[in-house]
Amino acid sequence: MAKETKNTLRDSVYSALKAMIVTGQIPPGARVTESDIAAKLNVSRTPVREAFNRLERDGLVTGRPRQGYAVTEFDINMFREAFDIRELLDGHATELAAAAATEKDKARLRAMLAECERLAAIADRTTREKFQELEVGIDLHRVIAEISGNAMLHGMLCGILDKCQHYVWTELLWLDEWKIARDEHAEIVEAICAGDAKRAGALARAHVRGSRENVLRLRCRPNRITRAF
Repeated sequence: MAKETKNTLRDSVYSALKAMIVTGQIPPGARVTESDIAAKLNVSRTPVREAFNRLERDGLVTGRPRQGYAVTEFDINMFREAFDIRELLDGHATELAAAAATEKDKARLRAMLAECERLAAIADRTTREKFQELEVGIDLHRVIAEISGNAMLHGMLCGILDKCQHYVWTELLWLDEWKIARDEHAEIVEAICAGDAKRAGALARAHVRGSRENVLRLRCRPNRITRAF
């Protein structure tokens, strides 16, 4: 029981800190320390230290000796590389999932779509509720990769998704792409459930390309980029 509680605390601290970074509550370039976050979240420094280690692997923060951590700023090269790899992995995982999905898998995917719709229907949504929808949408891709049955592919795609999450948040928030993302996810799931691997893979790749193009388009808006990245 003690180990389970410890793991729950570790994950909750990681999720809370990641949410603050992805949603811009802690802006790009900002310096953050273990003690500051521990005080803010009212926890010890140990789970905060572990969270920072995970976030550094995710590419969201960079450690600075004796200075804490700095929130990662937009890197165009890393962005292009991450989305190029994601398009390949996402497309292939979706094709495999369309061939392998069981009725239980299909029900799981449809339940995630329903959860996004539920969150979208909330009036005057808070940042937290919007972030919850983002997480469910990102997790949909993780689950599709899991359904593919290729464990290595699943692990690689999850790592890439961690690096893409703050870019996707920016796209959804500043370009108000929420409904488009939900509709595209629904089409992908529909193709998977129909066993149409070719269509499912094409839709997944187009979904990633569209997201990449939106972020690049947003980069051309200087008055927004300061706040977005």
